[in-house]
Parts: sequence; C-alpha cells; structure tokens
Amino acid sequence: MMLAQKHYEIRTRLQEQGVIFCYSGYMTEAILSGLGLAIKQKLAIETNNSRTVRGVFSVFVEQMQNVIRYSAEQEPETATEDSVLSYGLLTVGKSDTTYFVTCGNKIQVEDMPRLQEQLAAIQGMDRPALKALYKQILKGEVPEGSKGAGVGFVDIARKATKPIEFDFMELEGGEHAFFSLRATI
Repeated sequence: MMLAQKHYEIRTRLQEQGVIFCYSGYMTEAILSGLGLAIKQKLAIETNNSRTVRGVFSVFVEQMQNVIRYSAEQEPETATEDSVLSYGLLTVGKSDTTYFVTCGNKIQVEDMPRLQEQLAAIQGMDRPALKALYKQILKGEVPEGSKGAGVGFVDIARKATKPIEFDFMELEGGEHAFFSLRATI
C-alpha cells in the first residue's frame, strides 16, 4: 500500500468518527500549550458558545495532564517535574451538537482496580454530588500516589454533559493496561 493511501485511510477513519483533532505521541507541558491554542482557535471558529469552548479546553488540559503525569510510557531520562516525556493518544471531536475529548495511555496493571473504582463512583454521581466531592477534595490532602490535588477526574466529570466513559484493556505481558477516558461536552 502506498504511503499517501495509508495516511488518507487514517484521516478518513478519524473524520468518520467526528474527530477534528488527533495527537498521538510524546506529550509535555509545552506541547499541551501549543495544542491547546490550536484547539481553542478551531472551537472558536466552529461555535460562538464560549461555555462550550471553555469546557472542551478545560477537559483537554486535564486529559493531557493525566497522560503527562501518569502514563506508564515515559522516557526515563526526562522524568523530571518540568520536562516529562509521556506517551499518549488524544482526540477531540464533534458528534451532532456535542464535542468529545478522548484520551488514552498505558498504565500499570496494578493501578486498574483503584482507577476503575474511582471512575465508576464518579460516573454514577449527579452534578450536586460531583460539586460536593470536588469541594471536599480541594479541602483535603493530596491522595497517596497523586501528583496533583486529585481533582482531575472529578473536574472532567463536572464539565461533561453526559457521564464520563472509561475502559481498560490488559496488554500482553500482564504488566500494563491501556486506559481510555472520554468526556462529552
């Protein structure tokens, strides 16, 4: 198969799924800033709803930060607080009248049960419960093993207009799993 044909098929599949932006590769805070600007510009062209633009952008930032902080695929030489290179996949798209942000990355398989429990609890909460949990976490201490305040998933769920979706797939070797999270705004 020819190079142009292969790339065009990928592009076509993404467009069929409503994807307007896709990034796969190593992520850093600097890449987050650059991609964020491009996403804001694209959304500003497509919609005049500033709340939607802010929501999609906020979820995009949280998703990218999760990859940067927690991906099991990191370049060890760069694992300093300021310049971590973490591998992940991020898409932003539109489906009818809503936008979605989907992110995926490798995680340690032993983190799956904790994440699944945490995300299932968040997924089942209504807006008032999410707001209360958000405030509770902000008042508390940083959860063990967290590199942030622990509010990222809750904040994503608060910005979403539907319950968050998530999934895990164990990878060969049993050490890692692939984790995906989707928020609809």
